[in-house]
Amino acid sequence: MRIDLPGRVGFGTAPLGNMYRAIPDQEALDTVHAAWDHGIRYFDAAPMYGAGLAELRLGEALQHYPRDAYVLSTKVGRRLLDEIEDTAQRDLGEKGGLFEHGLPNRIVYDYSADGTLRAIEESLKRLKTDRLDIVWIHDPAKDFHGDDWRAVFHQAMSGAATALTRLREEGVIKGWGLGVNRVEPCVMALQQADPDGFLIAGRYTLLDHDDALASLMPASAARGARIVVGGPYNSGILAGGAHYEYQKAGADVLDQVARLKQVAAQFGVDIRAAALQFSLAHPAVAAVIPGASQPSRIAENLALAEVAIPPAFWSALREQGLVSPRAPLPIDGG
Repeated sequence: MRIDLPGRVGFGTAPLGNMYRAIPDQEALDTVHAAWDHGIRYFDAAPMYGAGLAELRLGEALQHYPRDAYVLSTKVGRRLLDEIEDTAQRDLGEKGGLFEHGLPNRIVYDYSADGTLRAIEESLKRLKTDRLDIVWIHDPAKDFHGDDWRAVFHQAMSGAATALTRLREEGVIKGWGLGVNRVEPCVMALQQADPDGFLIAGRYTLLDHDDALASLMPASAARGARIVVGGPYNSGILAGGAHYEYQKAGADVLDQVARLKQVAAQFGVDIRAAALQFSLAHPAVAAVIPGASQPSRIAENLALAEVAIPPAFWSALREQGLVSPRAPLPIDGG
């Protein structure tokens, strides 16, 4: 295990890239400072988040703190160009329009070894730092590349993964893996390469965990690869929002969320707390990184991850088939 994270709750910076809405610069910076003040020491970014905007804002805030005091990750697989594009028409696969309020720089895919090294150098400049701790290969998966995703995945393994393995061996980075919204490429990466872990968004959550439990979680545990759970609220639907998978939630998802909330109400449980603590209960999970775009959300997320939840709540979820019988729960093992 080469990925060692400080604390069980980190900070996912996608909202700082103006995801869904335009956030004032000062509000974004204040949110990062609030995360620091509350003890968060793991921060994750990506060039895709607002076409560099999240990295720029994160770098602006973190430059005021000692570099050895926090763990920083970002992603490769996309590069930003000086060219301008229509932000509402970006090719983001199933996530079209997600960052239409971000910067207008053109975003292009590049999973080559050379592109990986260039992307790292460019991210370092935006983040105002001299090194990264963890690098995730971003989205070599079907939700962004459609039926061609396996070919893209193999490009990423022969290009980006090879370059990152070399950087790890040289001590330039501490670890690498995939940053994706799908289980299958993570399992394939374990079979074909030597990743240190995965940042997987929305696939090991209270709402959606069956596929991960069937393959990724046991395979990762067997290899000592650590899982960082992004999107523990499934794009907001488990936190009072209306989005699931970055789109308006459908009727089936809304029905499942209603059933979860009904049990939560019965036991006086905040569904957000249940979502965070469910993800953290699996031994392969190193941390959860809920996103935040307002300073007040930081303290809320940290409190929710620790608040006491009655064991009977978890038993009820299991008895009613709302969580998999194979899913480790906070009540398991005493």
